Amino acid sequence: MVMVEMTSPNPEGRITPACTGLWNDAQTAAFKRIVDFVHGQSTAKIGMQLGHSGPKGSTQVGWEEMDEPLPAAGPHENWPVMSASAVPYGERNQTPQAMTHTHMEALKQQFVDATRRAAAAGFDWLELHCAHGYLLSAFITPLTNLRSDEYGGNIENRCRYPLEVFRAMRAVWPAHLPMSVRISAHDWAPGGNTPDDAIVVARLFKEAGCDVIDVSSGQTTRQAKPVYGRMYQTPFADRIRNEVGIQTIAVGAISEVDHVNSIIAAGRADLCALARPHLADPAWTLHEAAKLQSRAVDWPKQYLSGRDQLYHELLKQKEVAAQLERAQAAIK
Repeated sequence: MVMVEMTSPNPEGRITPACTGLWNDAQTAAFKRIVDFVHGQSTAKIGMQLGHSGPKGSTQVGWEEMDEPLPAAGPHENWPVMSASAVPYGERNQTPQAMTHTHMEALKQQFVDATRRAAAAGFDWLELHCAHGYLLSAFITPLTNLRSDEYGGNIENRCRYPLEVFRAMRAVWPAHLPMSVRISAHDWAPGGNTPDDAIVVARLFKEAGCDVIDVSSGQTTRQAKPVYGRMYQTPFADRIRNEVGIQTIAVGAISEVDHVNSIIAAGRADLCALARPHLADPAWTLHEAAKLQSRAVDWPKQYLSGRDQLYHELLKQKEVAAQLERAQAAIK
C-alpha cells in the first residue's frame, strides 16, 4: 500500500503552502485520477491520511527551515493558526487561537466532508492524523492542552474531541474499508504523555471503531528528547498490539528487510510503514524482495526484464559468496 500523507480538510489546516488538501471538487477529481492510475496499473492499495496542522501550520516546506514560520518577505503570507490552547510550538511560531466550540464543530464537519471526498476518489484506506503536535495531537497531550472545559484535564477528556472527529468520519467512511489513527505514543518530555497513556488512547480509539493504530512518537513539543535507535518506536506498537488487542503499524528507523520481517514474525506489529527508505530508493520494497529471492511481490510489467536480470545477478552473487565461505572454511 502507498499512503498520501497528511492532507488537510481546509486551507488553514495545511502545514506548508506545498501541502495537499481535500476541500473541493477539483482536488477530489485530481486525487481520483491518481487513485484510478494506481488501481489500473498495479495491484497496490492506496490510502489517504487526513489531518490538520494546528499550531504547526503556516510553516516552511520541509527542505527549508522545517516547522518555522514562512518568511515575511516570501511569496506566501502566513495564515492564522488554531490549537487546543494558546500554546505556540516554538519561539518563532505564531501563538495559536484556542479553539471555541463553534470552531470545533465547523472543523469536525470539514473532516467529514473530506472523508466523503476520499471515499468518492476511491481510496482503499483512511487514516486520521492525531500525532506529532498537529491539531488533534495538541488536544491529546497535556503539554499543549490547557483547557478547563470538558475537552481538557484527564486523558479521557483530552481525547474527547479527536474521538468526536473520528466517530463522525467513521460514520461516513465505507464500513467495509479500514480506518486507522496515527498517534504519538510518547511525548519524550517531562509532564507529557507516556507509553502507559498511549495504551489508554489506543483503547479509546478501538472502542470508537478504529481498526488499526499507526504508532509513532514525539514531535509534540520542542522540549522532546527522544532516545533514537534502530526500530526505536516498535516497542510502543508492540505494547499497544498485545495489550489493547488491536492491529498496529510500526514506524520509525525501520530501514532493512530484516527489521520488517522480525517485527512481523515476532507479532510486534501487523504492518510496517517505511517513508525515508523509499525517498532514497522508490523501488526499495522490490529490491529487498529480490535480495530474498522472493517472488511474492508484483513488479510493473514494464520492468519485468529488469526484475529477471536483478534476481539472476543477486542469486549469482549469493552463490559466489557461498563458494567463498566454503573455501575459507576448508582452509581453516
